[in-house]
Amino acid sequence: MEALTNLFSAINSVVWGPLMLILLLGVGLYLQLGLRLMPIRKLGTGFKLMFQGRAAKGEEKEGEISPFNALMTALSATIGTGNIAGVATAIALGGPGAVFWMWITALVGMATKFSEAVLAVRYREVDSTGNHIGGPMFYIKNGLGKKWAWLGGAFAFFGAVAAFGIGNTVQSNSVADALDSTFGVPHWLTGVVIMVLAGAVILGGIKRIAKVAGKLVPIMGILYILAGLVVLSVNASQIGDAFSMIFYYAFNPHAAMGGFAGAAVMAAIRFGVARGIFSNEAGLGSAPIAHAAAQTKNPVRQGLIAMLGTFIDTIMVCTITALVILTSTVWVEGEAGASLTALSFEAALPGMGNQIVSLALAIFAFTTILGWSFYGEKCFQFLFGTRSIMLYRVLFVLAIPLGAMAQLGFIWLMADTFNAMMAIPNLIALALLSPMVFKLTRDYFDGKDVLPGEDLPK
Repeated sequence: MEALTNLFSAINSVVWGPLMLILLLGVGLYLQLGLRLMPIRKLGTGFKLMFQGRAAKGEEKEGEISPFNALMTALSATIGTGNIAGVATAIALGGPGAVFWMWITALVGMATKFSEAVLAVRYREVDSTGNHIGGPMFYIKNGLGKKWAWLGGAFAFFGAVAAFGIGNTVQSNSVADALDSTFGVPHWLTGVVIMVLAGAVILGGIKRIAKVAGKLVPIMGILYILAGLVVLSVNASQIGDAFSMIFYYAFNPHAAMGGFAGAAVMAAIRFGVARGIFSNEAGLGSAPIAHAAAQTKNPVRQGLIAMLGTFIDTIMVCTITALVILTSTVWVEGEAGASLTALSFEAALPGMGNQIVSLALAIFAFTTILGWSFYGEKCFQFLFGTRSIMLYRVLFVLAIPLGAMAQLGFIWLMADTFNAMMAIPNLIALALLSPMVFKLTRDYFDGKDVLPGEDLPK
């Protein structure tokens, strides 16, 4: 086991190292420039389509879930521990400047997420049960040709394994820890309750997952943002200083102070980019699996909705967490992770802050389990066929209480490694298929690819 741990540690340091972060940012920047900054320029159009997409139009019934619920399913998997613990870790290790680089990652990542969804809808298939399936493994196979099918298989393998860790056992363990430390709930009880609740949703398939995500994700996101705004109203006098620190320390080293060890500019960049990507998953290839099930005939329309996932996750939710932390003085005392976020909320809202963060963490992690169950299932289906779906669902649900009670050091390391390795096949496909993304986008905004009765894109 020690040799295996050392092997995965070595691989992990490479796949989450500077080279991978440069690759993720580089492909995203290439796509953003190739799209002529369209994802940023058309942000308002994306939000308009999102609200219109709460129900599919009559002529757009190809797919299982509404375009809005496809986004909520993707957000259910991305809004999670990264928004609470990940932001805090970035600040603790990289200083306030890390937040600026999280923002840059998100602005670049919007183009990546747009392109992923465009390709997912363009190259999706219909399986033997009549359901639409897609994602990187399918746009690799159908877009790049059969000689590249092995690369799609590699993505599916990494995704199926990563789902059990990053999207299941690690999440249930985080919830169990939070509820135990805050409310004294035993780990085993948390595991069983999550298993029952998640099982009732997951065993019903994508339509039930999307239905729950479509209601739970907006509610939890809005409530968390409102709680953060309450804290910021208490700390209003510090907001200006917080923004000043974010911009100043993005380009200047931060000296050690209190329990904070200090951080060089490279540390701010590294941890800001790494935690940003971990949070919004742009480039990892997970979200397009959900968007492939959307009821739409137009890949670009779904891409415009999909790119909002990165904006909402990082620019909105992560920024609230960052400002709560930076407007308190707790971050200089050497804390990190979810405990830093909890202490920051508690400093402004004594007797309530810790509970707010624990409950938010529990709900965020629960929805992450739902979203990732679908990602893993589709990867497993690609490898072993449609008949394997129910087996995967049952195994996924049974793993939840085991994760809540286990020591997850090695499982976390392995899952984190495979999670990053999903990006490699996906980024290769995005780069090679970028001409298709650019063409479809040009045609759409030139009015060449608009459905009868559909408003011309603005």
